[in-house]
Amino acid sequence: MRTVQLTLDEELVTAVDKVAAKLGTTRSGFTRDALRAALTRWREQALERKHREGYLRRPPKHTE
Repeated sequence: MRTVQLTLDEELVTAVDKVAAKLGTTRSGFTRDALRAALTRWREQALERKHREGYLRRPPKHTE
């Protein structure tokens, strides 16, 4: 694992720390999970955009 530095607003750090404590994890663990979830969402949205663009380029026929 690699250590990285992030600059965050104080309110965000406080909110993350509260939630992490309730979940029984660390700030780093919470942040890793949040980043993984964000990347998954981004990938899904990218696939949806690609799918939508494909239908715009080749709309389905009424017989399909």
